Amino acid sequence: MVIIMHKNEVSYLQLFSDILSIVTISTCFILKLPQIWNILKVKNANGISLIGLLMELSSYTIMMSYNFRSGYALLSYMEYPIILFQELILITVVLYYKKYPNIYGLIGSSCYFLVAASFLSGIIPKGILVFLVPLCTPVGASSKVVQLVEILRTKNSESVSVLTWFISAFTNFTRIFTIYLDSADAALLLNFTINVILSTSVMIAAFVYKPYKFKKQRTD
Repeated sequence: MVIIMHKNEVSYLQLFSDILSIVTISTCFILKLPQIWNILKVKNANGISLIGLLMELSSYTIMMSYNFRSGYALLSYMEYPIILFQELILITVVLYYKKYPNIYGLIGSSCYFLVAASFLSGIIPKGILVFLVPLCTPVGASSKVVQLVEILRTKNSESVSVLTWFISAFTNFTRIFTIYLDSADAALLLNFTINVILSTSVMIAAFVYKPYKFKKQRTD
């Protein structure tokens, strides 16, 4: 059975997709801010997985570079540079509160910016990006699994922001629709679908293991 869509219907869908993209990008301006603020407020990074953050950083960087080098519409991936900027600040804050030596951050940031610039400028062939993009799904998923395991292991999500993970689940969900209309790229669609499921799981775990819940129970 062939489904025929009228020109007006396609136009309305594209308009809705563009609105969703703008909402997604706007929301991403504050994606990591609740998490950064939460750590600064409690003055510790308990329940935050540094490994998970680094895996997330690598996944975001590859996805942004792939979209940029593929010439996709800017609205379909503009959240990546916005999130990356916040992610770098978050990693810096976590490194500080986990008391890692400053030299680690200096060496790590130098290597990161060198590789990112090589991806975006074309020094590294696009074929390598094409190879790496499918790996972003397991890497991005693993970063969330690592974060989920960290919360379940410590049974403490004091410094983990529930709001940040809610926004993450929401923005990944909206991207499923916008990517489908823009390019229907199977690798991107799979990536966002898995991220919706895992971001929601971390959000639930973070809510369940918030210390204030247990304090309230003891006072009742």
